[in-house]
Amino acid sequence: MSSRPLRKLGFLTIGLFDEADPRAGHLATLDLIERGERLGFDSAWVRNRHLQFGVSSPLTVLAAATQRTRRIELGTAVIPLGWENPLRLAEDLATVDILSGGRLNPGVSVGEPTHFAHVRSALYPDTADQERFGFERLTRLLSCVRGEPVSGFSGTEGIETYSDRVQPHSPGLGRRMWYGGGSLRSARWAGENGLNFLTSSVVKAEAETGGTDGGPDFAATQLAHIREFRAHHPEGERARVSQGLVVIPTDTATAEQRAKYEAYARARTARTTAPQGPQRLLFAPDIVGSSGEIAERLLAHPAYQETDEVAFALPFSFDHDDYIQILTDMATLLGPALGWKPALPGT
Repeated sequence: MSSRPLRKLGFLTIGLFDEADPRAGHLATLDLIERGERLGFDSAWVRNRHLQFGVSSPLTVLAAATQRTRRIELGTAVIPLGWENPLRLAEDLATVDILSGGRLNPGVSVGEPTHFAHVRSALYPDTADQERFGFERLTRLLSCVRGEPVSGFSGTEGIETYSDRVQPHSPGLGRRMWYGGGSLRSARWAGENGLNFLTSSVVKAEAETGGTDGGPDFAATQLAHIREFRAHHPEGERARVSQGLVVIPTDTATAEQRAKYEAYARARTARTTAPQGPQRLLFAPDIVGSSGEIAERLLAHPAYQETDEVAFALPFSFDHDDYIQILTDMATLLGPALGWKPALPGT
């Protein structure tokens, strides 16, 4: 049984759209966020996909969401910093946070951009060989977000006034920065640097995090990452962690929807049985079933037991009506089964 009652219930969407009609998909994403607020969710998170048919500009979408919502927290999970200039990104983050009234939760990650060999000439035509994609890039972003000087000049020049730090400055934003990590190294770095920690349905198999039989085990690995993060965070056990598994409640689903959901999970099961690829990635099984069945499995999950926030990931390829059913069941049945209480209107 979890020793941490579920305090915050969130959901994560890729913001899928049709290339022939991208507006409809983006409006559907905004509709889900609005609906999530009405259902009482604490947070809504948008994935970041470049050169794919999912949201490529999450902050633009969330800027629109700030004007359609009043309470729900808005997050990115996650912005890959290899595609970004930290100073420019800091300006966008602060602007959206100001528009939201302090509700933005930016999640970021480091690493070389996906398929970098194929996009480097378009992304960094003059500086590709000089770019660095490690934690130093995130350190620069944090410095900008936290209001440290970025310019040696400030003051008035003619009729214009200049600041030496990023403007607008949103004082609380630095405390709401998240790192999306899947390894002991990333968990440790996030803790040492005072970030919050997003852990998803993908982690890296590591010898130090094996299961009881000595082999790689997703839950044991994820638990080790959470503990590593908190062991190095200034706030220790109070440091914020959000878990992002794929869960699909079927309580009010039609027979056709249940069949679709179960087929989706079966098609993805093979990748959960052993580490995948050269990075030895471990994938968590999707959890499909009634809210009671899902709650039982989560309450027995070692990593879930040490978190009190979740951002359940919506499957990539379902229809809008499917997402509405899943979100409704999450808020009205699954959340309460986990001890969660929906946010009240006006809070």
